[in-house]
Amino acid sequence: MPKKRASKLRLSVVGGLCGMMNGIFGSGGGLVAVPSLQKCGFSVKKSHASSIALTGAFSMISAVTYAMNGYADLGMALRYIPGGIAGAIVGALLMKRISPAVLKRIFGVILIISGVRLFL
Repeated sequence: MPKKRASKLRLSVVGGLCGMMNGIFGSGGGLVAVPSLQKCGFSVKKSHASSIALTGAFSMISAVTYAMNGYADLGMALRYIPGGIAGAIVGALLMKRISPAVLKRIFGVILIISGVRLFL
């Protein structure tokens, strides 16, 4: 449970932004979800874990919408699923061992690298 209570309206707005980012950028909602959940009072690790739950649900809806509109190559996507499942399990187990401070720094570095790659 979050340390401080966030209003239902604030959580709904965060959810809406995350869903929209996910629909546009493909799981980009996590970039909004993690810092937003932290501002709503969730711990660093709960923010990351909750972000995965949110973007997982949003990703399924986005994938179905993309597939219905002919944008998704499901055959190609299926080839990534076994490695993705293994990576998700390893990542979730590793997060238990990573301190919140280190987790925040890793997330920050990934955001910076992603931003730089977008501009180049």
